[in-house]
Amino acid sequence: MAVFISHSAEDTISFAKQYASSLKAGDVVLLNGDMGAGKTVFAKGVALGLGIQDEILSPTYAYMNDYDGKLYHYDCYRLSGGVQAEALGLTDYFYGGGVCLIEWAENIADVLPENCKIVNIKKLGEGEREIIY
Repeated sequence: MAVFISHSAEDTISFAKQYASSLKAGDVVLLNGDMGAGKTVFAKGVALGLGIQDEILSPTYAYMNDYDGKLYHYDCYRLSGGVQAEALGLTDYFYGGGVCLIEWAENIADVLPENCKIVNIKKLGEGEREIIY
């Protein structure tokens, strides 16, 4: 594991854009961090790195946003478990042709594929984040 210290949202986006170059179709990345840690900001950078120009919004109420089949951005905060994720068809995308970024993955831990990549984001202070990947 490696550590990157971000000093702003722009730093996080820039780092995540570079991180995206290490990803390939079918990768599942678990974005861990408290509310407001910067998980969606990180997702914005990954999207840019994958060539996606759409505005990246937290999929809190949709559970998952699909960006042209290249990126599937999940927010599992309101899910009660893997059974619910399966019933909604969310697990089908784990084996698709895009990269899956999953916020609040611990809520569906029982259905996650093996070999997920993990990014931990910790708020250190105003605008400062520790990103462990």
